[in-house]
Amino acid sequence: MERSSPVYQTYVKILERELVPAMGCTEPIAIAYCAAVARSVLGELPDRIHVVASGNIIKNVKSVVVPNTGGRRGMETAAAIGALGGDETAGLEVIAHVPQKAKDRLERYLQETEITVGAAQADHVLDIEVTVSKGNSRAVVRAVNEHTNLVYIEKNGQVLEERPIEKREDPDAPDYTLLNVADICEFARTCELSDVSAILDRQIACNTAVAEEGLRGDYGANVGSTLLKAYGTDIKIRAKARAAAGSDARMSGCELPVVINSGSGNQGLTVSLPVIEYARELGSSQEELYRALTLSNLITLHAKEGIGRLSAYCGAVSAGAGAGAGIACLHGGDYDEIAHTIVNALAITSGIVCDGAKASCAAKIAAAVDAGILGFEMYRNGQQFYGGDGLVLKGVENTIRNISRLGRVGMRETDREIIRMMVGEDKHGDTE
Repeated sequence: MERSSPVYQTYVKILERELVPAMGCTEPIAIAYCAAVARSVLGELPDRIHVVASGNIIKNVKSVVVPNTGGRRGMETAAAIGALGGDETAGLEVIAHVPQKAKDRLERYLQETEITVGAAQADHVLDIEVTVSKGNSRAVVRAVNEHTNLVYIEKNGQVLEERPIEKREDPDAPDYTLLNVADICEFARTCELSDVSAILDRQIACNTAVAEEGLRGDYGANVGSTLLKAYGTDIKIRAKARAAAGSDARMSGCELPVVINSGSGNQGLTVSLPVIEYARELGSSQEELYRALTLSNLITLHAKEGIGRLSAYCGAVSAGAGAGAGIACLHGGDYDEIAHTIVNALAITSGIVCDGAKASCAAKIAAAVDAGILGFEMYRNGQQFYGGDGLVLKGVENTIRNISRLGRVGMRETDREIIRMMVGEDKHGDTE
C-alpha cells in the first residue's frame, strides 16, 4: 500500500486517535473529566455537584473501582475526585496524577459536598452532563458519543461553547468507513514501521505492565492467576491469563495507565496482550510483533465500529477476534487465514452481553481470547464455519456487518433491560 494513499494515511490517523492511554475504566474517568473541566470553568471548588448520565454510563460505573480514591466506587466518587484533584487538560488521564492532599481530603469532601445523580433523558448511548455550583455560581459541561467529546460548556447562564452533537469528535476525524479486512491486512504487511512503532511501543509497555501487576497482586477474582494455577502454562493459557490479569487489575482500581482500543481499556488489553505473549513464544522479531499488533488493533476497531462505543454487546468479543487475527499474522497467515479466523471467532462468542464494568470482565476476556485462538486453530486444521451457520454469512465483511447489526440494533432492548435490572428498576421480573 502506497504511503501517500488516502487509506494508508487514514489508518495511521485512526491508530493515533484510538490507541491512547487511560488510567481507570473509561466511563468513570469520563465523569471525572467532565467534573474537572466544570470545576475549572467555575473557577473554584464546588460544594454541589449534579451528574446526569445515560444508562450505559451508569451501568459501567456502578461496580468498578475508581483509581486514586482508596478503593471507592460509583458516580459520586468519580465526580468528586475529578472536581477535587483532576487535571482538566489531561483527557482520559484526568485522575492519573491526583495530588496526595486531594486523596487525603476525598472522604471529607464526599461528606461535605452535595452530590446527586440522575438518568439522562436524551437518547444517546454515551451522554454525561455535570453541573457544579458554589454559592450563586454554576458551570455545566456535557460530553456525548465519545468519552472526552465536549459538546456544551456553560457558566452562569452564558454558553461558552456549544457544538452540534456529531457522531465524530471533530470534523477532522479520520474516515472509519475506509476500514476493511483486505486493506487492513495489506496495510499491516507493508506499512512503514516508523509510522506505527511509537504508538505500539506505548501499548506494549503500558499493557504489559498492567498484566504483570494483575498476576502479581490480589485484584478482583484473580482470573488471570487462576487460569495459570488451574490449567498450566501452555501458550494458549498464558495468552488468556495475561489479558485477564490486566483486566483483573484495571477493574479493581490499579493505578497504572492502559492503552485503550475503541474507547475501552479492557478491549485494549484483549487485543494486545495475547499477541505479545504469542510473539514471545514464537521468537518473533520486533517487526513481526509490530505488524501483528497493527493488524489486531485495526481489525478490532473495524469490528467494533458498527456496534458503537457502548452497547449490550461485550466489546471483548471483537477484541478477541482481533487478537486471533494478530496471532494468525504471527504464524504467517495470509488474508484467507486471517479472515476465517475472524469469522470463526465471532461465530463462537457472539452472544456475550455487557452487564457493566466489573471483576467478571476478566473472565469474559479469557473466553473471547480463547475464541480467537480456537478460530485460528480451526482454520489451520482445515475447519471453519460457513455462510448460513447462524449469523455467519459468506465473506468476512458480511459477517462483521451481521454482528454489528446484532450489537447495535438487535440488542437494543436487551441493553435497556440489563440497565433496568442493574439499577433496581426491575419491579415485575420473573420470581421463579
